[in-house]
Amino acid sequence: MEEHVPVLLSEVIEGLAIKQDGIYVDMTFGRGGHTEAILKQLTTGHVYGFDRDAAAIASGKTLLDRYPGKLTLIHENFINVARQMDLLGVTGVDGILMDLGVSSPQFDEGDRGFSYREDAPLDMRMDQDQKLTASAIVNQYDVSRLTAIMRDYADEPQAYQIAKAIVKARIDHPITTTGELVAIIKGAKPQKELKKKGHPAKQAFQALRIAVNDEMNALEKGLEAATELLSAKGRLAVITFHSGEDRMVKNRFRDLATVSGSRNGPGAILVPPPAKYELYNRQVIVPSQEEIANNHRANSAKLRIIIRK
Repeated sequence: MEEHVPVLLSEVIEGLAIKQDGIYVDMTFGRGGHTEAILKQLTTGHVYGFDRDAAAIASGKTLLDRYPGKLTLIHENFINVARQMDLLGVTGVDGILMDLGVSSPQFDEGDRGFSYREDAPLDMRMDQDQKLTASAIVNQYDVSRLTAIMRDYADEPQAYQIAKAIVKARIDHPITTTGELVAIIKGAKPQKELKKKGHPAKQAFQALRIAVNDEMNALEKGLEAATELLSAKGRLAVITFHSGEDRMVKNRFRDLATVSGSRNGPGAILVPPPAKYELYNRQVIVPSQEEIANNHRANSAKLRIIIRK
């Protein structure tokens, strides 16, 4: 099993400007790589780690033992972060991290169905208690809906052709494994695409994972909750892995850091209030070539950070 290596680790820690007594939230605990880096810098501070994957929360026991009294793990979708923090009596935090990538163990555990490199049941659920699976989407959605998922969530150039091939293949029998789906995807792509670098099923699998876990809706709600939870001078760092995610984060941060209203025209006397947030980085932060060489999963990562004034 491949070791999970946290992406853009030094950039995240630097960007969050960790305070020894600070309160931090890792909204995507995963296997705890970023969380541990924060914990190492705390004296009286605390980290709250969220994850909807029960296996991720279970894996965090070693960190709980290693940093007693400094870590709280919460098995919950991060869209509920505001409610959970309110229940804990936490009204403001100094820093929040959202790492939207799938952790290595999720890819590597065969029965989870995230990987296009292993034959496994078509599952892809981060929360094993939810009903919707990748199999349900692949076997029940029509061509137009399948096309939209692959086009909108992963910029898959052959989205329509793959969707048609899926619908045709499932006439004979349901598509139940990742291996079956990979074969269908390969069959729907032209030879020139199959010869390109990277796995031909990567984008389609990414799109299905995002659809199964309702990740874009969760991101929108999570960004809103996270920015509201920040204390003055608090920072939110978000790592994205595809253009749709990055575009949502970029637009949300830009809107928050922009003064609304106008100083011109009839309402010129009504000077708009200053923006409540400012951008830490106007240019997106990406991994170094060295990091990409050492961790291929960092290749498409992008980091954006916003600061509450």
